[in-house]
Amino acid sequence: MSCSKKTTWNPGTALLVGILLLAARGSMARADFTFGKAANLGPTVNSSANDRCAVLSPDGLELYFGSERSGGYGGEDIWVSKRASAQDAWSPPVNVGAQVNTSAGYEKPASISADGLTLYFDSNAPGGYGNEDLYVTTRATKDSPWGPSVNLGPIVNSPEGDASPVISPDDLELYFTSYRLGGYGGWDTWVSTRASTSAPWSTPVSVNLGRTLNTATESASCALPGGLTLLFQAGPGRIERSSSYDMWMVTRPSISSPWGPPMNLGPSINTVYSEHITGISPDGQWCYFDDAPPGTWAGGVGGYDLWQASIIPIVDFNADGIVDIDDLVTLIEHWGQADSQCDIGPMPWGDGKVDAADLEAFMSHWGEEPRLLAAWKFDETEGHTAHDSAGDYEGTLRGGPLWQPAGGVTGGTLRLDGADDYVETPFVLDPTAGSFSVFAWVKGGVAGQVVLSQVGGADWLATASTGALMTDLKVPRIGKPLSSQAVITDDQWHEVGFVQDGARRVLYVDGVEVAKDMQTGTGTPATGGLHIGADSKLAGGSFWSGLIDDVRVYNRAVKP
Repeated sequence: MSCSKKTTWNPGTALLVGILLLAARGSMARADFTFGKAANLGPTVNSSANDRCAVLSPDGLELYFGSERSGGYGGEDIWVSKRASAQDAWSPPVNVGAQVNTSAGYEKPASISADGLTLYFDSNAPGGYGNEDLYVTTRATKDSPWGPSVNLGPIVNSPEGDASPVISPDDLELYFTSYRLGGYGGWDTWVSTRASTSAPWSTPVSVNLGRTLNTATESASCALPGGLTLLFQAGPGRIERSSSYDMWMVTRPSISSPWGPPMNLGPSINTVYSEHITGISPDGQWCYFDDAPPGTWAGGVGGYDLWQASIIPIVDFNADGIVDIDDLVTLIEHWGQADSQCDIGPMPWGDGKVDAADLEAFMSHWGEEPRLLAAWKFDETEGHTAHDSAGDYEGTLRGGPLWQPAGGVTGGTLRLDGADDYVETPFVLDPTAGSFSVFAWVKGGVAGQVVLSQVGGADWLATASTGALMTDLKVPRIGKPLSSQAVITDDQWHEVGFVQDGARRVLYVDGVEVAKDMQTGTGTPATGGLHIGADSKLAGGSFWSGLIDDVRVYNRAVKP
């Protein structure tokens, strides 16, 4: 289906498919890379109307997309924004013209050939073979205008809907989504092949991207360089909490091999709304996608907007929160092997073998703390701001906590009086959105006080009536707090931590696991900021009396 199509779903069927998927595979697979914070492309590119289906040219200097903004020829046209280099800003978009766009239907771009001279798109303009058809337009050079659009004909198109054509890097495979008969479900992914760029396209065949996924709706989004990785959209309900479409990935070891099992790209890019990655930068470092409605991500401009997010290879192989010698040893142990975990170079997709390219990519991340969202070191000596050394979540001191330049775990620390002192931060993460971790160093405190909480949410790190570490992060009404026997109110420095890895909850004290359990469900989404040193409601008796140092929040599961 095209990236804007609305489809009616049976919620019970969607839930059953999701349960079958988890039961069959045990746990949800994930790729060996993750995504950075999404950034809106801004009002220069986006409009107050719907803007979606972003497609990047192979050189990364042209961004094609569909838009319903005024000034076009029909309801939704193809527009293009350009830039002089990858470091420059995108220019105001211009319509690609009447040779491609029509007044009687919509046109949406889907992919561009490797030489940048052929644009594939779908349209429901009159005169086609079905409800919506696949089309192509060409140009003589990258500076030439696009020529007249050409329907791909009745061999490729069907009497039903055909949309979202994705051309492979070698121009010999055309993936698209179709509602035609003979697939595995409703809207399925199909592929047509040809022997050469001058040969005709073959009769399409349905692509099995994982039978549990093909029983629902999916559509190819983009084929990555080398033709060994395919991103696609499927839904609804593919991750917990989702009622719309998620982004998935499949890989294969060679062009002639079948596609492997589907891997969900995870909650850092998938939300309860629909995501649709349609463009990858030539260096593999950025993805472009559209998302809606307003408010799905903070900072939207219109209905559907175009966004970008960095693609980050996972080089912290042992998940201890830092890229160091232990991870280097892991890479060396897999040298010369086709190991997907360590095959990160060229970043982030790899090349099928652990070699010098992977070592080079790995060393560029040496010493980093992957997926560290926020870190308050409390090394300041004056002022009312606690600086975030990892992100943009500056904390504000409330009630008069005192900077203590020495005596911290490393450097300074912050002293709180137990009466009304705390640190307030902006929203950092929703604990129901996926795996995450939080750690802090504390000294002092008494039973019933709180180290970290979320406004409108739960106490992430607190002390029970015994002075032992506990967390109140649970599913409302049916869940229970997780408590340990590890007392932390003995006036000694302790590193306390909570890790949520899927349904698994774990408490740590001084690097040792002190309590764990499994819970069903993720609870109610929370969007409040954090309170460091007090509970979520600033209740009397919850304020921390003692020292707090080096508070860190990760949006992944981390081992202390």
